[in-house]
Amino acid sequence: MQQTVILTLLDLISLKGIFSFGYVLFVLITIGVIIHDKRDPVKALSWIVVLILLPVAGFLLYIVFGRNHRKEKLFNRKELHDLEQIDEMSREQVYAINNAALLLRSEITENRDIITLLLNSNKALLTNHNRIRVLNNGTVTFDEIKAALRGARSSIHLEYYIIEDDPLGREIAEILIGKAREGVEVRLIYDDVGSWGLSRRYIRHLRNAGVEVQCFMRVVFPWLTSKVNYRNHRKILVVDGHIGFTGGINIAQRYLTGTKMGPWRDTHLKLEGEAVRMLQIVFMTDWYFVSKQQLTDHAKYLPPTTVRDECLVQIATSGPDSDWASIMQAFFAAITRAQHHIYISSPYFTPNEAVLTAIKVAALSGIDVRIMIPSRSDSKIVYWASRSYIGELIDANVKVYLYRKGFNHSKLIMIDGVFASVGTANMDMRSFEDNFEVSAIIYDRRITEELEEQFLEDLSRCRLVTREYWETRPVLHNIYEAVARLFSPLL
Repeated sequence: MQQTVILTLLDLISLKGIFSFGYVLFVLITIGVIIHDKRDPVKALSWIVVLILLPVAGFLLYIVFGRNHRKEKLFNRKELHDLEQIDEMSREQVYAINNAALLLRSEITENRDIITLLLNSNKALLTNHNRIRVLNNGTVTFDEIKAALRGARSSIHLEYYIIEDDPLGREIAEILIGKAREGVEVRLIYDDVGSWGLSRRYIRHLRNAGVEVQCFMRVVFPWLTSKVNYRNHRKILVVDGHIGFTGGINIAQRYLTGTKMGPWRDTHLKLEGEAVRMLQIVFMTDWYFVSKQQLTDHAKYLPPTTVRDECLVQIATSGPDSDWASIMQAFFAAITRAQHHIYISSPYFTPNEAVLTAIKVAALSGIDVRIMIPSRSDSKIVYWASRSYIGELIDANVKVYLYRKGFNHSKLIMIDGVFASVGTANMDMRSFEDNFEVSAIIYDRRITEELEEQFLEDLSRCRLVTREYWETRPVLHNIYEAVARLFSPLL
């Protein structure tokens, strides 16, 4: 009996040793893969620390969240004939911008480097004939959206990260159902993680009425999948190919009525003109990815515009399907060439080292840099991670403001009154590297100055973080910030 027990214990020890050796081997192989990816050293080291400190769980977390899909290519946009044409047009526009005398307008000469960068890295065509209305809250935004939807005659294309089955979500659904029954083509893409709570009944109700509904990269739990980490964070609506919307606002009641944090402050855009064609192409590309259906009727989906107003806009996208982190690169380029001021509003502020350094160098060089972040957040770990950057920003003469009248979800950059970005990308690593994002890059003094005026008005609802205030915060806050900062490359 005793001999049997001893043999059993030896067998268990042997199995444990084999398991331990196997796990160590897996960790070493995974570390090798991380190093071979040649990714951001900070992010790479963060994952290595997680793998070492969290046995088994660290490996599973890496499988779900850590793989580099920019190299693996989730899908290839060059499959689409439409985008092959855009590729050719972008090459022609790069040549024109660098050679044509007719493009010597100040808005172009002052931003030529960024325009060319986005043409080369993102095939983002520069559009001229556009009309833009800035929408500064959910009420105004959804009044415009509902009016545009009700006026649709040909097609409605929606693509949202979050759609909720709440009063607003149901009202939008009823409008879509009514238009589909009138014969309007209605297509909807929702993100499976962002719209996790969207009921099957809601989707079935739409489909039964003739609305084409597709889910972006479905995630089925409890089976772990890397798809959970690469989400479609875009907010796009295109009506009849003539009216477009994009910005920070999803389809959910809280964008109208606020949350327990208070009123919801956000910024959205209504666009008419050539830029709407570019938004439509983004939707058409994403629709192909989720449905394998090409929308080839260009006369219907990409009609010519009658808008003659002049407002220079590039619709820039980024995501793990692209060779370049185009939106991040545009932000970096714009920050490094600032001459007078930089205004940034971001609900989640965890920038990568390149953008953080650019911001600090600009401020140390005498540029007026102001960053607005929420004083409260809907994500605790991101909240503490964002705060972890405040001390070094203050040291570099950056003015940091905490928005106190509710929750400011606006994602904005305005520089020198001549450059603005309004879109879905936060100033964080997830938006830069992992999520599918879209931003309207605007080279227009009137629109940029309007955005800057609203930003400066929002500062009256903020608290400026002084050195005295920061140094007297509770010690426990410092600990929270330090721990959250360790995970910021993974958030």
